[in-house]
Amino acid sequence: MRPRTSKPRTAVVIGGGFSGLASAALLARDGLEVTLLEARGALGGRAGEWREQGFRFETGPSWYLMPEVFDRFFQQMGTSAQAELDLVPLDPAYRVFFEGESEPFDLPDQDSLQALKSLEETPGSLDAYMASAAETCRLATDRLLYSTYSSLRDFTDPALIRRLPRLLRLLGEPLERFISRHTTDPRVQKILGYPAVFLGTSPRAAPSLYHLMSHLDINQSVLHPRGGFSAVVEAAARLGRGHGADLRTSCRVQHIAASAGRAAGVHFTNADGDREFLAADVVVSSADMHHTEMDLLAAEHRTRSSRAWKRRDPGPGAVLALLGVKGELPELAHHSLFFTENWQQGFDEISGAEAPAGPPRSLYVCRPSATDAVAPPGDENLFVLVPTRADETLGSGGAGGAGDAPVEQIVDESIRQIAAWSGIKDLEERVYVRRSIGPADFAREFGAWRGGALGPAHTLRQSAFLRGPIRSPKLRGLYYAGSTTMPGIGVPMCLISAELVRDSLRRDSRNEAQERSDA
Repeated sequence: MRPRTSKPRTAVVIGGGFSGLASAALLARDGLEVTLLEARGALGGRAGEWREQGFRFETGPSWYLMPEVFDRFFQQMGTSAQAELDLVPLDPAYRVFFEGESEPFDLPDQDSLQALKSLEETPGSLDAYMASAAETCRLATDRLLYSTYSSLRDFTDPALIRRLPRLLRLLGEPLERFISRHTTDPRVQKILGYPAVFLGTSPRAAPSLYHLMSHLDINQSVLHPRGGFSAVVEAAARLGRGHGADLRTSCRVQHIAASAGRAAGVHFTNADGDREFLAADVVVSSADMHHTEMDLLAAEHRTRSSRAWKRRDPGPGAVLALLGVKGELPELAHHSLFFTENWQQGFDEISGAEAPAGPPRSLYVCRPSATDAVAPPGDENLFVLVPTRADETLGSGGAGGAGDAPVEQIVDESIRQIAAWSGIKDLEERVYVRRSIGPADFAREFGAWRGGALGPAHTLRQSAFLRGPIRSPKLRGLYYAGSTTMPGIGVPMCLISAELVRDSLRRDSRNEAQERSDA
C-alpha cells in the first residue's frame, strides 16, 4: 500500500469560460489545488466584453434561462444567486416581429400562455403542450441532465423507467411535428420552435424532448442579471478565487502531458511568451472538444478520429453585430426576435442543405440598454445575432465596418431588415459605433470547430450520452467540460457539466482509494 499523504491533489483547468470557471470553483471548494489557464486576456470565454465610446457591449450569452441551475451552482458554492447577482424580470419577456405582420407580438411576464393563445385563430392544445413541457423539464433537471450515464444505475433509475415509453416517443418524434400536433398557427409554431436555435439545430432536426425549452420562457419569467453575463462571470471567478483557485489569463495550453496512462499536467505558453510545464493530478479541459482532442492530445489518447469528426454536426455559426445607436429605440424590447415567413429555408441554409439566399433572415436582437446601464445617456446598445452556416471561410469581423466583406454585408443587410420590420426608418444613419464578429473569429479566439458559435447541434445522435464524455475513456485523470460535451449548449448546461466533472472525480477518487487499499 502507498503511504498516505496530507498534500492536496492538484488540478489544472483549461479555459476560463463558464464551464472552466465553474469547474475550478467546485474543485477548489472540494479541497483541490486548482490552477485555471485561459488563453485570452480576460476570463469569460464567449461571454466577453467590448468597450467603446461609453458603450459596454457583451459578445456572448444574453438570455438568463433555467434559473434553478444557477441557483444550484451558487448553493453548492455556499451562497445563492440572490446574494451574488441582481436579477430583474423582463416585461415583456421578449418581442417577436413576424415577416409580413404589421404589429409585433409581446410575450408578457405574466399570463404569457394566455397571450400566446390569443394568437391562434383556431384553438389548439397549448395547455397540454405546456404541461408536458413543464413535466419534461422537471424530469430533465431532476434526472437526465445531471447524469453521466457512466453506469448501469443511470439507465435503471425507477423515475426514468416509468417514463421510458414517453421518453422514447419524444426522442423519436421531431420537435416540429410535435408542435404541429398542438397548434396550427404558424406564428405560435415559430415561438414554440425557436428555442431549437439555442440547441444549435432546427425544429425539424431536434428531438421533441426539447419542447421542455418552452417551459423556460413561457411558464417561467425571463430574467436579466444587472451587469449582464459579465456579472455572472465575475461572481464565478470571485467564488473560485475565494476558495483558493489560481485563475490565470494570457496562458495558452499547447499540450496535455501523459504518463503511464494518466494525465500528468500541461505544457503552456505564459503571458510573457515563455514555455512552462504545470504538473497536475487532474486535467479538466473546458476548451472545444475538437480542439482538445485534435490539437492538445497525442493521437493515442483521442476519443474520436478525424474521420469521425467529419460526420458530426457542428451546429450553426453566427455573424454578430455590436451597434451603438444615437437616440432611443423604444420599438425594440430587451429581447427581440425576427422570424421570416419561410424560416425553414433559413435552417436549411445554416445546415448546408441549401445555398445562402440572402435577406431576409431570422435573427435575434438584444437591447440591453432597455434595462441596464450599458450606453451613454439617451443612446442605445444593440447586440445582433444572425445564425449562419458554421464556415470559417465566411471570414472575420472588425470595428467600424472593417471586417471581411461577406460578414459586413450580412451586418448591413440585417440593420436594414431590423429598420424596416420595426419601423425605425433612420436606424442605419444613427449607428455611430459598430463592430462585427464572424465565424473565423470564433475559430481563432475560442478554437471553435469549423467556426461554430454555440457547439455541436443537439440532434438525436448528439444528445445525452451520445454527445461526448465527461471522463476521457483513453486517459485517466482527464475530464471534459463545456458545451461540446454533456449535457450540451448554453450557460446552464456548462454549469451542469462542471458539476458532472466534480462528481466524476469524486467517484474516481473513491474507486482509486479502494484499489490502493486492496493492493
